[in-house]
Parts: sequence; C-alpha cells; structure tokens
Amino acid sequence: MAQYAIIEESGGQRKVLADETILIDLYKGGEASEGEAITFDRVLLVGDTAADASGKANIGLPYLAGASVTAEVVEPMTKGDKLYIHKFRAKKGYRRKTGHRQRYTTVKITAITG
Repeated sequence: MAQYAIIEESGGQRKVLADETILIDLYKGGEASEGEAITFDRVLLVGDTAADASGKANIGLPYLAGASVTAEVVEPMTKGDKLYIHKFRAKKGYRRKTGHRQRYTTVKITAITG
C-alpha cells in the first residue's frame, strides 16, 4: 500500500511518499545523529496511490488530527548546489560576484500514519 502525504516543513508544503529520500532544511544545526527519528506532526493531507483506493484522501482543516510522518536521518548535513549572486551598477564600474551553498539534512521517510 503506497501512501503519500503533504506536510508543512520549514514554512512550505511538500509532498512525500513512503520510502522516499528527501532533503529538508538543516536539522539541529547539523548535529543530528545518523538513524535518528524525526516526526513531522503538521500533516495537511494523507492519500493512497493504490489502484483500489480510487484516489481518496483525508484532508485536514488545516492539519489532520492524529496524523504524522516519521523519517530517519540518513546524512546529518549535506550541501546543495552552488548559487551565484551577481551585483551590477550600470556606468559605475561596480561588479560583485558571491556564492552560496545551502546546507540540508537528508532524511528517508519511513512511515506515514493517519
């Protein structure tokens, strides 16, 4: 039975599937241990992707009571792609180029309940 859920994480909404590996914003400043369990309590929707489920989903107002998504830390800290920021002022000879790499925590979704 393949379930999916829409969770609220770091101010945004994200669709997650069971046994999926995702990147979330840095958890505990990168000090989390591998294998540590994380629970997401802000679940907006839980649905089933099985053929016999006919697309039914439980929708919260705004959150589902008693629903949760459990994940396990795979990698405490990983860096994303490098983003370059260019600053430019016309006719002033002003040019700046800086870069930034966002830090993430890699987690694997282990269970969806609700």
